[in-house]
Amino acid sequence: MELPNRPEQECNDYNCPFHGTLSARGRVLNGVVVSDKMEKSVVVAIEYMRFYPKYERYARMNSRITAHNPPCIDAKTGDKVKIAECRPISKTKSFVVVEKEE
Repeated sequence: MELPNRPEQECNDYNCPFHGTLSARGRVLNGVVVSDKMEKSVVVAIEYMRFYPKYERYARMNSRITAHNPPCIDAKTGDKVKIAECRPISKTKSFVVVEKEE
């Protein structure tokens, strides 16, 4: 997976995929930040469709994923973001925010 362009702002975060040593690999997801109350972390809501064969219908589902928020990106509640899978940073964080989308 190729990372998007480097953010203009610099940071000295060890767990930043652009300025630190964290490598982002694996799945890349788009979502909306629903909480930014943690320090250097955000909760991202991912919407997807699930098919139920018995009823031959789709259902809209969502997941809440905790992701690392580097200081150079600094995503806030309501921002559309792109998150990428990385090594486990903590018990619940295995994703990192790589881009804020307009």
